[in-house]
Amino acid sequence: MTIPQERHVLVVFPHPDDEAFGVSGTITTHINQGTPVTYACLTLGEMGRNLGNPPFATRESLPVIRKQELLASAEAMGLTDLRMMGLRDKTIEFEDDEKMVGLMAELIEELNPSKIITFYPDYAVHPDHEATARAVVRAVRRMKDRPTLHCVAFANNTLEVLGQPDVVYDIQDVREQKMNSMKAHISQTAWMLAEMEHKLQQGDTETENWLTKERFYNYRWHEDFEESF
Repeated sequence: MTIPQERHVLVVFPHPDDEAFGVSGTITTHINQGTPVTYACLTLGEMGRNLGNPPFATRESLPVIRKQELLASAEAMGLTDLRMMGLRDKTIEFEDDEKMVGLMAELIEELNPSKIITFYPDYAVHPDHEATARAVVRAVRRMKDRPTLHCVAFANNTLEVLGQPDVVYDIQDVREQKMNSMKAHISQTAWMLAEMEHKLQQGDTETENWLTKERFYNYRWHEDFEESF
């Protein structure tokens, strides 16, 4: 599917590298089309488990390194509006709900996006992912004129409950930029990239398909589980 032109796209994720894996091709394509894109990254991922392979970071240096990697990822995508929101890694689930909703509402009011990209609540595995998704959904739910809400979902039961993704974008033309976005986060991605390169050399079509397709679900406002949070 061709990525349509938007007025403004707002991407909201909690960690540096969240954008790289699932949506960097979509972000790059929107930018190439002349659509303004804002990426609000809630934390610097300072509690990330990986310190490089071989290790080159320490617990003390990791926040600075991950900030530099996030800036490099933005550069790889051509992104110029990067918002580092200053929350603490692995604590978003403990933030006050209304504070989080207010934070999202302020961004939406300022930017007036026609599309928002975030995680799908209940299908994003990590507590920070889930808390971010809930805050975005709650903020959008209160709007009279809601923007399109495209959600990334990857829990084990995603296909069973949500079915196939509603939107699949072909990002073959920006495959290199997606790879560069992932490589920018090398402290976290070294192991995965090495495995990926090996699979690509072996002609693994599933890996190539993952690199050239990005998948989204439209948020389903009518579902009963909407009220569970």
